[in-house]
Amino acid sequence: MKHLFLTSILAVGALMASACGNKSADRQSAPAHDTVAPRQAVPGVATDADSVYARVAEQVAFGPRVPGTPGHTRCVDYITRRLKDAGADVTVQDTLFAPAGSGMKPQRVRNITGRFNAGAPRHVLLLAHYDTRPWADQESDKALHNTPIDGANDGASGVAVLLEIARLMKQMPSDVEVEMLFVDAEDAGTYDDDFSWCIGSQAWADAFDPTARRVPEYAILLDMVGGKNAVFPREYFSERYARGVNNLVWEAARRAGYGDRFPNEIGGALNDDHIHIMRMGIPAIDIVESANSATGSFNPTWHTLDDTIDNIDRATLKMVGDVVINTIFQ
Repeated sequence: MKHLFLTSILAVGALMASACGNKSADRQSAPAHDTVAPRQAVPGVATDADSVYARVAEQVAFGPRVPGTPGHTRCVDYITRRLKDAGADVTVQDTLFAPAGSGMKPQRVRNITGRFNAGAPRHVLLLAHYDTRPWADQESDKALHNTPIDGANDGASGVAVLLEIARLMKQMPSDVEVEMLFVDAEDAGTYDDDFSWCIGSQAWADAFDPTARRVPEYAILLDMVGGKNAVFPREYFSERYARGVNNLVWEAARRAGYGDRFPNEIGGALNDDHIHIMRMGIPAIDIVESANSATGSFNPTWHTLDDTIDNIDRATLKMVGDVVINTIFQ
């Protein structure tokens, strides 16, 4: 995950053709809700904390998943295999891509899609990026800045939650088509070039043809969802352009007993993968830790060598998985 200052705010009609990762420090209040007794949308089905944690550990064991490295290729094979084992129809968008007008050299992108319950009455999209930052550029020691990171939180956590939901799909109602998108090449951007972030989701959006495929009702992006005691305010652009989806998610969190961890406050404004989903006309939101109490922004391990499995919280992973399941099937 990305960069901490928003460089541009684009109009709704051409929503955010810039790239990935900036954050605004401004926060506002969102509507408050009364509390109710916790519930599960699908009785007897919930995220298993140890299972989703294991999915993080398996990815980290590949080493950094930087595009073009063996660890990245192993991760592509791993995600594909786990989706097929869960019963998904799997496709891979394998292409050379550079954002139009960026002047960048085209790079190989492999976006992986797993589809469950194709043709069901409702259709939602879930996504997370699986690549990792090539540089630990937030390390205090500049000599370490060129070291790739493990990306346990920034990359593996969101993927792990989606794979856990995939494992549970056979126990879910079959009236929702769940499309899972694992995007590539999100996290190798430079802070002075918006186009250099979120290459995978830009490639997906550029290939998106609403006349040739089904358009999801909404999309939920998971990014950095495994931090210890993480709190998830409403991401600014999600609230501005897809508030109805935010309301579904934050209401599901409240009803599941997680209201204190999903506060009704506006957090950072991030150029993240959800921006490129939005510009396809799909209401999309970002569940992301962007108001950490120690930093005021991202988790302290962000883009450092401390983004390891030791700093992943099973309880946070489970919470996010439960909230997403409750949102989809409420």
